[in-house]
Amino acid sequence: MTTPLSVTLDGVAWHTPDGRCLFSNLNAQFDARPTGLVGRNGVGKSVLAQLLAGLREPSAGQCRRIGRVHYLAQQVAASNGQRVAALAAVDNVVDALRRIENGSSQQADFDAVGEQWTLREELQQALADAGLHGVAVDTPVDNLSGGQRMRVALVGALLQPAQWLILDEPSNHLDLAGRQWLAQQLQKRGQGVLLVSHDRLLLEQVERIVELSPQGLRSHGGNYSSYAQVRAMERAAAEALLQQRRHERRKGEHALREQQQRLEQRSARGRREAAHANQAPILLGLQRQRAEASLGKARQQLEQRHDVLHDAVRQAQAQMEQAAPVLLPPPPQKAAPEWVAQLQQVHLPHVAAPLQLLDIALRRGERVAVSGINGAGKSTLLKVLARQLAPLSGDVQVQVPAALLDQQLELLPADLSAVEGLRAHNRSMEEGELRSRLSLLGLDAVQAQLPSAQLSGGQRLKAALACALYADPPAQLLLLDEPGNHLDLEALAALESVLQQYSGTLVVVSHDEAFLQAVGITARLQATAEGWRWQ
Repeated sequence: MTTPLSVTLDGVAWHTPDGRCLFSNLNAQFDARPTGLVGRNGVGKSVLAQLLAGLREPSAGQCRRIGRVHYLAQQVAASNGQRVAALAAVDNVVDALRRIENGSSQQADFDAVGEQWTLREELQQALADAGLHGVAVDTPVDNLSGGQRMRVALVGALLQPAQWLILDEPSNHLDLAGRQWLAQQLQKRGQGVLLVSHDRLLLEQVERIVELSPQGLRSHGGNYSSYAQVRAMERAAAEALLQQRRHERRKGEHALREQQQRLEQRSARGRREAAHANQAPILLGLQRQRAEASLGKARQQLEQRHDVLHDAVRQAQAQMEQAAPVLLPPPPQKAAPEWVAQLQQVHLPHVAAPLQLLDIALRRGERVAVSGINGAGKSTLLKVLARQLAPLSGDVQVQVPAALLDQQLELLPADLSAVEGLRAHNRSMEEGELRSRLSLLGLDAVQAQLPSAQLSGGQRLKAALACALYADPPAQLLLLDEPGNHLDLEALAALESVLQQYSGTLVVVSHDEAFLQAVGITARLQATAEGWRWQ
C-alpha cells in the first residue's frame, strides 16, 4: 500500500527576527508529484522549504505533513575530522551495525538499524555510482572537494527512509557529470521530491513548478520549459496592457487639459461680461458665486477622471513582475596588451598529477570556459591567476587588473554590508551611485546595509558580483568560479547579459552549458585524466 504524501500550508506567514514579513497567508498543498520551487533571491524559498520540512515553525498559520520528510540544505556543513558516513547523515545506522557486529545486544542499536541491515553496502555502492571511487564510509571529509561533499550528502539523502525529499539548490558545486547523475537519480526516484532550484536541467525533470513571490504562491503544471513559456506569455500580456493603459492616460490627459482650458476661458469671459453689465452689485455677486461653484464642480470632475486614468495605470503596473535585476557593464577600459596572462611550466598547489602542470596564455578579449570533474584544480587555477595563491614552481605573469569571484565570496566579507564591501573596492564612486547600483540588483536600502552574512545566498552573490564588476580600476581579467550558484533565473539572465557586454578577458568555471553558450565562450580548458586540454 502506497503511503499518501502531502504537505499543506494553511495561512502560513513568516517574520524575520527583526519583525520584517517575508511572506504571509500562504495556502497551498504539495503532493507526491516531483515539484520545483522557484522565485527571486531573498523572497524566502529556503525558509519555506524548512517550514515544509518541519525544521521551522511558521509565525502564523499551520503546516501539516503526511509522510516522513528529509531536508538537505544548500550549504553542506562539514566539521574537521568528520567521516563520510556522518556527512551522508547515516552514521547512526553505520555505527550501530558495527557495534552489533562486535557483539552488542543493546536494543537502541537494533532500533537504530531498523530494516536497514544492508545500508553500509548500499552506501558504498551508491558512492561508486555517483563517481566517488575510492571514497569509503570512513573516509575523512577533509579530503574531499566541495563538489564531492555535495555528492556524498546527496547520496545520503537518497538513501534515507523518507517518503519526501526536499533538496535546496542541490546542484550547486556539482560538475556536469554530477548534475547528470543527480537528474538520473531524481528521475529514477520519481515521486516525493521538492527541488528548490534554478538549475534548468533539473527543473526539466519535475511535473510541477511552484513560484514564490511577494504576492504569494502560484502553481504551474509541467516542467521548466512549460513554465517559462507560460511566464513569457503572461509578461508579454502584462506589458501590452500596461502600454495600452499608459496610452489611454496620455490621450485622456490631453483631452482633460483641453477641457480645463475651455472652462478657464468660459469663466474669464463670464467675469469680463459681468464687469461691464449694468446690474445691481448684489445680483453680480450672486452670479459670480454661481459661476465659481459651477467651475469648482467641473474642476473636481476633471480631477476625478484624472485619478481614474492614473489608477488604471497603477493596476496594470501591479500585474507586472518586480523589475528584473540589472547589472551595468563596467566602464570603458584602456586597451589591454594582446596577451593579458601567461602561465609557463606552472605546478599548481594541492593538485595531483597529471593536472598539476599547466602551460596556458590568455589573449585580450578571450572567453575561456574551465571544466572538469570536482577536485581537478579548477578553483586553484583561478586563485593562481588572481595572484591569491602562489604556484609550487613556474612563472605566472598577469599584465592587467584582475578580479576573482570565488565560491566563498571572499570579495565580500561576511561582516561587511553590501555598501561597505562595494566602497572598499571603489573609493571614487559616490555613495548614492553605490546604492543605486545595488538597488538595480534588487538590494533595497535596508538589505544594502545589513551584514552580508544576513543576506540570502543569491543576494550576497549579487553584491559580490558588484564588487567584482564595479571595482576601481576596472578588472580587465575577470575570473568567475561557478557564478550561477545561488542566482535566481532572472539574475542569471542579467549576468549573462552583462557578460555579453564585457570587453575584457573572461575565465569562468561553470558546468551550466546554457550559461556558457549565452556568454559566448571562445575557448575551453578541460581537466581530463591525461592532463589539461585546450580547445
